Amino acid sequence: MSETDTVTADPPTGSPPVRRRPALSPSRASDFKQCPLLYRFRAVDRLPEVPTKAQLRGTLVHSVLERLFALPQADRVPPRAKELLEPAWAQLSAERPEWTELFDAEKPDDVAAWLASAAKLVDAYFDLEDPTRLEPEACELHVETELGSGVLLRGFIDRVDVAPTGEIRVVDYKTGAAPREIGEAKAMFQMKFYAVVLWRLRGIVPRQLKLMYLTGGQSLAYQPDEAELIRFERTLEAIWQAILKAGKTGDFRPNKSKLCGWCDHQSRCPEFGGTPPPYPGWPEPDPGEESPLDRAD
Repeated sequence: MSETDTVTADPPTGSPPVRRRPALSPSRASDFKQCPLLYRFRAVDRLPEVPTKAQLRGTLVHSVLERLFALPQADRVPPRAKELLEPAWAQLSAERPEWTELFDAEKPDDVAAWLASAAKLVDAYFDLEDPTRLEPEACELHVETELGSGVLLRGFIDRVDVAPTGEIRVVDYKTGAAPREIGEAKAMFQMKFYAVVLWRLRGIVPRQLKLMYLTGGQSLAYQPDEAELIRFERTLEAIWQAILKAGKTGDFRPNKSKLCGWCDHQSRCPEFGGTPPPYPGWPEPDPGEESPLDRAD
């Protein structure tokens, strides 16, 4: 098997294994840019991370907004949206029962208070736009494309709007406040990634990349151009080549920064006196996948 082939689980009985090439997602590309060792811990070692209640809330709000746009336009109103919170949480917690362990079983109001905080973010969404006047082409859209260099890009877009005249808008919901410089650069990296994928899939440069920050009620809009996306493609290709080079040897080096304070893996990081586990080799299955938590930052 080559280092760019992986096997997906559960092929049909009697069928040969379905091989799925490793791909680059915006979250994993951002991880490698931030710290190659963090990329290794997440994409190669697949070390577990304990989510925060804030991360879970982001996942829940994304799910509610996806469900909201599945309703008829006239029904997309705040009371109806908040009615979606509990069933959305019921589904998420059934799929990931370990997430319920973040809540204090001895405090019955713990989940209720958390759901109320999510409801505030849902209300904040309606301060930014009126969904009864919108008809997105897609929500939680899975996209995948291969660049001419052979780099495979893959990810999930929160929402894609297409105007009657054909212009494309890429929308991403952020449940935190509008970030400072580092966070804004990370968010825009993600949006440019999606812009490249859609441009290569459809031959149209998105007219607008829109970030909606529900805490604080602020929207940021950006208009990319083709020359910029070409340069960004080269950046993605360079990141992937660096990942492949590190993948051959296991040489994923730590990069100490202010962001280390939020990392779950300090005990394994040489920068903090830790020792990484033995390198397991280039990963199977595909290291490009994003989790629901990745998509709900």
